[in-house]
Amino acid sequence: MTDVDTTRLAPWLEANVENFRGPFTLEKFPGGQSNPTYRIAAASGDYVLRRKPFGPLLPSAHAVDREHRLIAALAPTGFPVAKPYALCTDDSVIGATFYVMSHVAGRTYWDGSLPDLAPAERRATYDAMIDTLAALHAVDPDAVGLGDYGRPGNYFERQVARWTKQYRASETDRIDSVERLIDWLPRTLPRQDRTAIVHGDYRIDNLIYAPDAPRVVAVLDWELSTLGDPLADVSYLLMNWVTEPEGRSGLHGLDLPALGIPTLDEAVARYCAATGRDGLPDLDWYFAYNLFRLTGIVQGIKKRVADGTASSALAAETAARVVPLADAAWSFAQKAGA
Repeated sequence: MTDVDTTRLAPWLEANVENFRGPFTLEKFPGGQSNPTYRIAAASGDYVLRRKPFGPLLPSAHAVDREHRLIAALAPTGFPVAKPYALCTDDSVIGATFYVMSHVAGRTYWDGSLPDLAPAERRATYDAMIDTLAALHAVDPDAVGLGDYGRPGNYFERQVARWTKQYRASETDRIDSVERLIDWLPRTLPRQDRTAIVHGDYRIDNLIYAPDAPRVVAVLDWELSTLGDPLADVSYLLMNWVTEPEGRSGLHGLDLPALGIPTLDEAVARYCAATGRDGLPDLDWYFAYNLFRLTGIVQGIKKRVADGTASSALAAETAARVVPLADAAWSFAQKAGA
């Protein structure tokens, strides 16, 4: 059983998804705090359905229609995304906007230390992750019909304002470090000199690797994508090197050379070589910004827990991270001169 009524979904799938044939079953994927995601196992094959959450939503959040537009634009370029089949904006079908895409078979890694791989495989897996991000940033948004996918102007200025607004809309308690960040970040914005398609949540567990090779076959979860400064994606990925392992993507304190995982400097050098950069600016401001943004996202989850609309059983545990994230963000702000 799922929380989706399939009565009207069945005829919609047959009418809108190429070569779809039932019968089918629907199973919700575990995890994921934002847009609920389901596996459709049908006579014609496996598919994935992503929908907006039910209930009241913050403005601009959970924009699965934007996700669909993005992957539909990238798929013909050969960039690794799932094949998009159809978007449904008629809430009468399942109660929320959703889209259907192909189910991509492969490997997903949840632990950034990659404990089941040999050192050479770890290195190749990380190299593929970095190279795929560089390939995304090399896509010309105008050439793929995404020239209007984000607003013009300084990306970080827009994002700091957006996440401040999102935080305020879901605020449940006053947090001093958040208040300091809301004051400091807009006054210290870095200059933007490049514009690219920005994923917004680029990390190893949002990638699917080929079953038999260290090659990225699909990048998932494009909900936060827009046009913006590619340094946002790069610095978000590099956060892994300065955050604690905890069984997820963090790598801080691990013996990276022994594991075969690139060091922070090596990761920066590989990305810069692939994108024609001489180097990256001081990253402490970007780390503070990324942690501030995560604070806003997790605060939204905390609010949904309080409202009883959270998607994941892990939501309450995630909500407890708000203050530590905010404090960590302020710590990097202080390193950046705050």
